[in-house]
Amino acid sequence: MRLLLTILGLLAVLLGGVWILQGFNLMPGRSFMNGDLKWSLYGACIALGGAVLMVWSRRRR
Repeated sequence: MRLLLTILGLLAVLLGGVWILQGFNLMPGRSFMNGDLKWSLYGACIALGGAVLMVWSRRRR
């Protein structure tokens, strides 16, 4: 269970990073998220939630 939560947290951090880059228009490609700053905020929230999930899963007994 600990490993599964860590993997899910890591995926959330990576997904949030992609959304942040797209929101700031730093990732190449064409998407409805490119250049829209609200997606950067959404990505930051997802990444923070994933980081919290990873820390929490590692601190559990």
